[in-house]
Amino acid sequence: MNRYPSRPVVLCLSGHDPSGGAGLQADIEALLAQGCHAAPAITALTVQDTVDVRDFRILDRAWVLAQADAVIGDLPVAAVKLGMLGSLEMVDTVVEIMARLPGVPLVCDPVLRAGGGGALGKDEVGYAIRERLLPLCRIATPNLPEARILAELPDGSADACAEKLLAHCEHLLITGGHGDEREVHNRLYARDGSRHDFTCARLPGSYHGSGCTLASTLAGRLALGEELASAVNSALDYTWRTLRDAEQPGHGQYVPRRLPLDFRS
Repeated sequence: MNRYPSRPVVLCLSGHDPSGGAGLQADIEALLAQGCHAAPAITALTVQDTVDVRDFRILDRAWVLAQADAVIGDLPVAAVKLGMLGSLEMVDTVVEIMARLPGVPLVCDPVLRAGGGGALGKDEVGYAIRERLLPLCRIATPNLPEARILAELPDGSADACAEKLLAHCEHLLITGGHGDEREVHNRLYARDGSRHDFTCARLPGSYHGSGCTLASTLAGRLALGEELASAVNSALDYTWRTLRDAEQPGHGQYVPRRLPLDFRS
């Protein structure tokens, strides 16, 4: 039997999307494309398609802890990616899990709304993420609507949201693309006052799973040892390419093509 060097392991704490566009499938595909091994622990089950979310159920915290413990006890976790949490109990669960992984970078994608607009948790979940999880993160990756929820600034600019949220986290990537601008502006903020702006061409249509793709790719790049600003640039470039090559398998949003058509495991 051939034996190869182990790929970096990324523990993914995310929901399951049966349409395959977002959630854990997005995490797995994006991490495979980075040369990483995804260790997916399910936090929630959803009833959704490429149009919107119809319902969801948050798993019992004991089950999520058991999944994470099985991974942590067996595999060398190099990074953690958070997706849908959906409840205060799940926020507490992640805090407990991260206490078992000191020094491991955490990428938080604060999934508060589905691409079709449906809520994925009560309003207080956003507050709990801000107060309890952002301080544990290496970087959080909200889009502008999510940043406004987290910062409690309904009409706030990216700069205004960042100013408030950097009191809670070290680095913040606020992604654009939710207005009608011709170019998409993604802004990386740091608590030390530094800032990087990344601009890309706006693509037509809307996409299901773009945020999951970006955050999991970023976690993979950090697991590979890439420096933060470079990892953000790599993740944004890869995500843009998956959107450029996206397909429309259903009646709703486009799904990013995260793996080449001739991909072989």
